[in-house]
Amino acid sequence: MRAYYEDVWGDLPDDPRPWAWDWRRELLGDEVRPGDRALDLGCGSGRFLTVLQAAGAEPIGVDISARALERARRMAPGADTRLLEADGSLPIDHGSIDLVWCSEVIEHVADVGLLLGEVRRVLAPGGRLLLTTPSHGRLRRVLLAATRFDAHFDPLGQHLRFFSAASLRRALGFSRLEVTRVVATGGLPLLRETLVARALRPAPQSPGAASARVASSTSEADRGA
Repeated sequence: MRAYYEDVWGDLPDDPRPWAWDWRRELLGDEVRPGDRALDLGCGSGRFLTVLQAAGAEPIGVDISARALERARRMAPGADTRLLEADGSLPIDHGSIDLVWCSEVIEHVADVGLLLGEVRRVLAPGGRLLLTTPSHGRLRRVLLAATRFDAHFDPLGQHLRFFSAASLRRALGFSRLEVTRVVATGGLPLLRETLVARALRPAPQSPGAASARVASSTSEADRGA
């Protein structure tokens, strides 16, 4: 996979304009907070790293391609850029990230469980995930199947995974992330183009809160008996 994306980045212009750049830049800018330690997962040429820098965050960019990271260092001088590990793990400490920005990336990943598990691992308790990916709602799936199946689901294409709002929620929940919102946006009402998901790494419960929940459940069971 790494060799494939090294070839892809070798053929791209020095600063390819990201898809829907203006909208995505605003989306990220509205989410990031000054002082956030923020991970751009799949940072590419580094444009979103500059958004994080301008917002007063401490950006880290991770990508599978060394060629992409060379461009990111030129685009966002001073940003911390790191190469994805060969096994797909993130070269970042446990619980050290406040915000993960993963935009138009997850659909390119074969092992979604590994990716989201790594996101959860590096997020601090209460840390946030903001994710975008193409939307495949019911009507869109029907139209694609009828008119553009071979082109859209090309087995030689870059997109490996295709999400509906429900399947994205399930994937996030499976990785023990607390989903706060998944919405479809862009395009016509029944043919939305993009999913925007927000999720958290849950903060650990205090022993007292856990005990209270157990006691409450026991009491309710006793009353039911």
